[in-house]
Amino acid sequence: METIFTKIIKGEIPCYKIAEDDQFFAFLDINPLTKGHTLVVPKKHTSYIFDMGDKELGEMMVFAKKVAAAIQKNTDCLRIGVAVIGLEVPHTHIHLVPMKEENDLNFRKERPKVSPEEMQNIAEKIAQSYQNM
Repeated sequence: METIFTKIIKGEIPCYKIAEDDQFFAFLDINPLTKGHTLVVPKKHTSYIFDMGDKELGEMMVFAKKVAAAIQKNTDCLRIGVAVIGLEVPHTHIHLVPMKEENDLNFRKERPKVSPEEMQNIAEKIAQSYQNM
C-alpha cells in the first residue's frame, strides 16, 4: 500500500531526515507538538503496529531508542514521550516527542510554528548525534 510515509522513504516527498537503516526510517514531524518531534516508521509497510512480528517490533523499538537519545541530547527537554496513535496515516509509526511537561504530548494543543530553516537545523543536529552514537 502506498502512503505518504512510503513516498517519504522512497525520496519522492522531501523530509527532514534524522536516521535510517535497512528496516526503519526517522524524520521530523512537519507539524510538531514540540521542536524535535520525530516519527519512526518501518520501511516495510504495516498499517497497524501490533500487526508487526515480534522481532520486527522489538527492532523498531531499539531503533527508536537510539533516535530518542539523539533527540534528547539536542533539544531542551526532560524526557522523550512516546505515542502510537496510527489513525491519521495508515502506516505504522511511533511519535517521539521532546517533553518538559505532560501537556507536551497533547495532540490537541496549539503547535509551535517552526521555520523550514529551524527544522533543517534541528534535523541536522539530531542526525549528527545519531550518527556519532
